[in-house]
Amino acid sequence: MATASDSAPLLGVNIDHVATLRNARGGRFPDPVLAAQQAVEAGADIITFHLREDRRHIRDADVDRLKAAIKAPLNFESALAPEMLDIICRVRPQMVCLVPERRQEVTTEGGLDVVGQFERVREACARLADCGCIVSLFIEPSAQQIEASARAGAPCIELHTGAYANAFDAGDEAARQREFDRIAAGLKLGRSLGLQTHAGHGLSLQSTPAIAALPEVSELHIGHALIGHAVFVGLKQSVRDFQAAIARAAADARA
Repeated sequence: MATASDSAPLLGVNIDHVATLRNARGGRFPDPVLAAQQAVEAGADIITFHLREDRRHIRDADVDRLKAAIKAPLNFESALAPEMLDIICRVRPQMVCLVPERRQEVTTEGGLDVVGQFERVREACARLADCGCIVSLFIEPSAQQIEASARAGAPCIELHTGAYANAFDAGDEAARQREFDRIAAGLKLGRSLGLQTHAGHGLSLQSTPAIAALPEVSELHIGHALIGHAVFVGLKQSVRDFQAAIARAAADARA
């Protein structure tokens, strides 16, 4: 993991929606593992994927193939469910991000309620650490959730940037600034508690730079917008475009 103050944030490329496109027609094309390989070739630092309980995009066979084929760190997003924890401890990815999950949602809505599920989260963090995984908790930029995450034993948090990204895309400047300030404060709090601080969800090529410029961000995890941009410019170029935007923002912030 990078130290936020000495480099640009690392880019985790989420390949879920390559699998979504494959599953729309069945068969094997487009292959999310090939997408992961191309993303790494283009400079992605981490490959992120979410094995959902309903297997709507990434499937069990994809996970095993990713583990065998991808040399970059894998970030396995997962619900706090016994079945998923069993799979993670079998596969042993380098990184795990625990997220909330509801079957009826289109995408992950909100952050994990660490406060309300504290014992379950603490036990999961301990078990996954024993399996050799670096655990991150995907949470709202709330002081209560950040402090609970530190107490639960997670070394990392990923702050949910969805509300900020939605306000940015809607052109709602007041809401965008409010959510940006929450994220900035949450990152600072997390860092003061000794946590590695990541961010992600809903970020586009336009909304990413402001978050990437925050000195406490060590990783950004981006999926839907990066894959969407790839429809027009190709996957490798899309990865390069996001990497360039992140690097410019971090460099400008340090200047």
